[in-house]
Amino acid sequence: MKRVLTALVLVPLVLLIVFKAPLWLFSVVVGLIILLCLHEYLGIVERYGIEPLRWPAYLLSILVVVATFSRIYVELNPPVHRYDISWPIETVFVSSILFLLPLIFGIPLVFRRDLRMGLAAAAGSAFGVVYIAASLSLLMLMRWTPGLGILVVFVLISVWAGDIAAYYVGKTLGRHKLAPVVSPNKTWEGAIASLLATVGVAFAIFHFSAQISRPFGRWPLYWLGPAPEYNYVLSFPFLHRTLSPLQISSLGIISNIAAQFGDLFESAIKRGAQVKDSGSLLPGHGGILDRIDALLFAIPAVWYYAKLIGFTYFLQ
Repeated sequence: MKRVLTALVLVPLVLLIVFKAPLWLFSVVVGLIILLCLHEYLGIVERYGIEPLRWPAYLLSILVVVATFSRIYVELNPPVHRYDISWPIETVFVSSILFLLPLIFGIPLVFRRDLRMGLAAAAGSAFGVVYIAASLSLLMLMRWTPGLGILVVFVLISVWAGDIAAYYVGKTLGRHKLAPVVSPNKTWEGAIASLLATVGVAFAIFHFSAQISRPFGRWPLYWLGPAPEYNYVLSFPFLHRTLSPLQISSLGIISNIAAQFGDLFESAIKRGAQVKDSGSLLPGHGGILDRIDALLFAIPAVWYYAKLIGFTYFLQ
């Protein structure tokens, strides 16, 4: 019952934030979720007997969110005398994550008294930033990139639908274990049901895309500064060129496979640390990381697939 009640509160709240929150509030919420998940992840790292570098991890995660926010803000609110300051996504994440990882995690390591697990501490902490902060920050880019806002709705609802289908089908019809060492309760029957549910959700969302986007409103209600001449708010205008059934199916399949591996990955690191849940913040669900583990793999998969097929081309 606690599990159901928690879901009944969280799902409408999450959708309200996705549909109505301005960029600054959306960024703050994403940042808080990142920090909470990172805190739980580093707690799992500690259970391996490794003392993680907590503050560098928190600092770099906040930097990722701020860099993403800044990139979106500059893109949508260019100065009067505009120069080439529209940062490509590669610049934001490569410069703020990959280039800074050795610096931010290497300097604190030098001043440690016990260096026996130093490399493991730096590597485990740095991985948490990429695993959690970089992935969730892509939600901000999806939400405010022209034409990609609908993917936020898709990735959330598809992961939820896949989880529900896997749980009930696996519980009633499951006979063949999917990954018995990592997660003994997961079955191939549940995994297949999850895949079919996600593909079904993909077709439903893109069939009703115009209706989904219609109530989202205009920029003056949701933006910090002057309203641009166009409306980016979860924009998905009526399609002049439609995604093919193959592309929609591929999107659902890629999202679901990534989500299931994301779930299994978090189960694997918890089992290695001999913990049942990442935390206890959500009654009946465990920690926040337990609830969004599938999203951490699904979000990048959906983002890069959309980029690969030129998703916004179909929205012109």
